Amino acid sequence: MRDVSSSMEKDGRSRAHRNDHLWRRATAELRAPAPDIATLVDEASGLPSAAARFTSSPRGAQLARRFAVRCMEAWGHPPVSDVSCAIALVVGELAANAVQHGRVPGRDFGLRLTLDEVAGLVRVEVADAASAKRPPTSTPSVPPEGESGRGLLLVEALAVRWGSAPRRPLGKTVWAEVPTEASTHL
Repeated sequence: MRDVSSSMEKDGRSRAHRNDHLWRRATAELRAPAPDIATLVDEASGLPSAAARFTSSPRGAQLARRFAVRCMEAWGHPPVSDVSCAIALVVGELAANAVQHGRVPGRDFGLRLTLDEVAGLVRVEVADAASAKRPPTSTPSVPPEGESGRGLLLVEALAVRWGSAPRRPLGKTVWAEVPTEASTHL
């Protein structure tokens, strides 16, 4: 019996060590200084903006979320701040929808973030190549036992407004405006 319990203790310690290692690695990635984010100035509005294209895959949606957090950090909002977390969630949901519902083989999806400090908003735009599939004009009702369909409910809860617009010559852009300060919107 001694060998079995000793082995179990050792396995428990090694599992705890692996979990601790993964946790330290993940939090170190969040604390690492933001890489150089190419912040552009939107020609029409003159506001700071950042944009990137991602493969239309779950990995692309994950990278889009990370890009958004890095942009927010570059703009002075740490990864653990409420606004950065809200932006990550909104980007994650809109990117996941672009991958799941707006995927066209061979086409990427685009992400653009625009910071409007005067208005206290970050505008998130996710563009995909599927013109035919538009998001509903209002959030759909989802049965409590449903396994999906809550993404736009989250977007609606976090954003002051959201919507979609057709893109020329092909596709659509789904956008959301998220407040940079605590809001009574919720």
